[in-house]
Amino acid sequence: MEKTLTPRALGFAMPAEWAPHAATWTAWPYDNEKWLGYLEPVRQEFAAFVNALAKFEPVQLVVNDPESERDARARLSGNVSFHRIPHDDLWLRDSGAIFVTKQPALHAGEGARSAEGVVAPTNWEFNGWGGKYDAEQDNQVPLHMARILGAELFEADIVMEGGSLEVNGQGVGITTRQCLLSPGRNPYLDEEEIEDYLDRYLGIDNLIWLGEGLEGDHTDGHVDTLTRFASERTIVTSVCEDPDDPNHRPLQENLEILRSLGAFRVVALPLPQKPLWLDPETRLPLTYANFYIANGAVLVPVYGDPGDEKALEILRPLFPGRKVIGLSSRALITGGGSFHCVTQQQPAGEIWRGQHPAPTKKSE
Repeated sequence: MEKTLTPRALGFAMPAEWAPHAATWTAWPYDNEKWLGYLEPVRQEFAAFVNALAKFEPVQLVVNDPESERDARARLSGNVSFHRIPHDDLWLRDSGAIFVTKQPALHAGEGARSAEGVVAPTNWEFNGWGGKYDAEQDNQVPLHMARILGAELFEADIVMEGGSLEVNGQGVGITTRQCLLSPGRNPYLDEEEIEDYLDRYLGIDNLIWLGEGLEGDHTDGHVDTLTRFASERTIVTSVCEDPDDPNHRPLQENLEILRSLGAFRVVALPLPQKPLWLDPETRLPLTYANFYIANGAVLVPVYGDPGDEKALEILRPLFPGRKVIGLSSRALITGGGSFHCVTQQQPAGEIWRGQHPAPTKKSE
């Protein structure tokens, strides 16, 4: 028996993103210098995104300081709650807690509560995508989330970002070797050991390993810029139609891996047609795959590109019952990510209190 009971041992597993949400966690952009002078257009796009999201579910918004909160309150409307939490950046997909759920045993008179189950946050180490950026404050964000929710927090104690993993809620996950096997994260762990952690903490029985990610992606190939589940048996994966583009070969190899499995419907989703560059040496990782699945909607990044409408046409039939909405991310992508990167879903259900108070400091 394990010394510390893991989520899997207690019946928890990570649900698919399309499972009902209690809320979405995200953080308000701040620091114009950090955004290389793009803060105002980023905030305009971010406000449009949060206002659209808040029409479908509650938003838990993290703000860094009084100026951020004032600015956010002036731009936002709808069901938004504000939480003052110091943080380095807004990519809560990677720095925030990852939630798992379980269905409790059904007792007489408890059917309504059992229908939604129990929700618990898990805490993974975040080191700024392999030590590329400061992340000391971001690494504490899950502790703040657990405190606000009054939740018991499972400690995984290895480096992993939420954007590096995609799940279908039925025990299948997708990741990339470029990311999870990068030497800046867990150099002492091999594939089998990583799979064991994901099994014990997120309930993933079968992990599909893809290869490399997009050119210009400082996350080392996060899968949420590449390949996403649209349903339990449908996978959407990015492709590059230009054979001379550096993205063509790795994306084609990922497509072939997924098709070789034979167990899924695989839908190709072309990248935007026109690359954008932050500077002459830094290509931005434009992708339509970084969409966010909310209650009743799928919010898709678009870039003023000729391929925008084609991408929306491909995605709309894959999400029946949800509105597929394109929203501008041309400024936000200058930070290296888009709507999925800035969000972390909190599944619907009763918060698991565990047997101890919520933690007050990071485990050593």
